[in-house]
Amino acid sequence: MSNMDYTDNQERMGNNSLTDKNCCHLTNKTKQRGNGEYKDLLNRLSRIEGQVRGIKTMVERDAYCVDILTQVSAVTAALNSFSKVLLANHIKTCVADDIRQGKNETIDELVATLQKLMK
Repeated sequence: MSNMDYTDNQERMGNNSLTDKNCCHLTNKTKQRGNGEYKDLLNRLSRIEGQVRGIKTMVERDAYCVDILTQVSAVTAALNSFSKVLLANHIKTCVADDIRQGKNETIDELVATLQKLMK
């Protein structure tokens, strides 16, 4: 079990020893997600993982380049969709909470994040 899995499991079990667990804007922070959000994100990632494995198999089996590129495009679209969902959740929770608490530096972080996503 990775440290991230441990942290997630501890949060889900209600371990309150983790501090500031609802704020995810710094790399050393964690965020407790509701079961619906958690399951949705993991399901999306599992599908993407399967698609990537499929692409690997296509390469191993010498599939036609255009067919592989079509699947790569599907994975890219799935990752973009995942990012949109995660970003929307982040804005609605972490960013909104921080702004309510007067942590306006979160806006700068959000702008920087959006600039990275739009490269």
